[in-house]
Formats: sequence, structure tokens, C-alpha cells
Amino acid sequence: MSRQVTCPRCHKQGALRAWPQTPRELVAALIWIVPFQCRHCRHRFLARRVSASGSSHPIERREHLRIPVRLCLSFSGGKVRGEGTVLDLSLGGCIIKSEAHVRVDDIFYLEIIIAEDEVPVEVAAMVRSVSARGIAFKFLRKAQENKRLLTFIQSHSGFTSSVLSKAVEPTVTG
Repeated sequence: MSRQVTCPRCHKQGALRAWPQTPRELVAALIWIVPFQCRHCRHRFLARRVSASGSSHPIERREHLRIPVRLCLSFSGGKVRGEGTVLDLSLGGCIIKSEAHVRVDDIFYLEIIIAEDEVPVEVAAMVRSVSARGIAFKFLRKAQENKRLLTFIQSHSGFTSSVLSKAVEPTVTG
């Protein structure tokens, strides 16, 4: 029977498999021991990767927790202007729904309305991908540098701490 991976530091379940970053982690992978990172306390640790089915775990490449939201925004860059809805938001970027035609690597200034009675939050961002799901932006500066955006994300992440845009629940056999 399989079980969720538990963080040895905070003892919460649901740690995600991560890419090896150190020589120790690379060597450990040779003997079926892989790095995991806790979604709650961000602690990295090694654990067995064998699952009940024998398949390997998907690797969570996302660095920041994504918060589902519905916020209005406008954006501009070059000759392109557009409006849309922010569907999810993280410290590293966001995904929006918009009818505007953009290309990967285009740079835009986003104005995100996080509260109706406040001035929009302004961030510079680059288009990372365009898909049926929406336009994925990567912020050019981390949200930690924008106090209002950081406060908004922190205040909303408490309610959705287990939600990731690509939720992965890795398991190991015990």
C-alpha cells in the first residue's frame, strides 16, 4: 500500500518531488533515492522514489505556490494593449485569460487590480507560454519586491496552501 511523502521537518504530508540540485542528490538518484521539497515549510530532503506501480513520480517544476484568483488587469507593451482576468497568481508570475494576441518572450507592463478602491499593482512581466488555458507571465522582478502584491499573495495563500496549479501527490511505499 502506498502513502504520501511526509516532511521530516514539519511532519506535514504532500511533499513534492524536486529536481536534483546538489552532487549528493544526483548520486542518491542512482540508488532510487530522490529529492523532495515540502510545500509547507520548503524543506528539501531525500526519500525513496519507488511507488506501488513501480513508476517514477512526476517532478514539480514550479517554484512558487499558485493562488487561484479572479482579478481584472490591463497590460501594454510595444504596440499591444489588452485586458483580461488573472486566473492564478504566485510570487513568480500569473496566468491570465485574454483575447489579446501575444507571443512568447514579449514583455509587458501589467496593472493588476487587487482592490477596487486602490491603485492597481504594476509589474513588468514576460510571456512564458500561450495555451488554451491562458497566457502565462513570469514577473521580471520577484513579487517579494512589490510589498502590496506580496501582502495580497500571503493573505490569500493561507486559505489555499494545498492548491498548486499542477497538483502532484507523490507517494512512496513503506
